[in-house]
Parts: sequence; C-alpha cells; structure tokens
Amino acid sequence: MELQPHQQRVVEEKRELDEKREKLGAFKHTPAFEKLPWQEQERLNTQAHIMTMYSAVLGERIAAFSA
Repeated sequence: MELQPHQQRVVEEKRELDEKREKLGAFKHTPAFEKLPWQEQERLNTQAHIMTMYSAVLGERIAAFSA
C-alpha cells in the first residue's frame, strides 16, 4: 500500500521521535545524567515518558492507515 504524503509524514515523525527517545533512554544510563540536579533528571524522565506515549499514538495512527 502506498502512503499518502501526510501519512508518510506521520511515519517519518514516529521514526525521528523513536530515534530521539532511544538516545534519551541511553543518556539516562550515563554518569552525566547522574550528575544532573534531581529536578533536571525528573524533567528528562517526564520527557521520556511523554515521548513514549506520543510514539504509541503515532503508532496507532499508522496502524489505522491500513484499516
């Protein structure tokens, strides 16, 4: 199935988001993360959680393209 341009943009958006989310997840396991103030660690944890939720919604949208 060939995707419409707007659908392809959603696929690309999810790919980019997942790449950023993976990098953030890896960063959270580094000494640099541990050196951050706890408030910044919490903000990054919140950001990672929201990115995961956002990715899931994009995944649902992509799945609906073929429905």
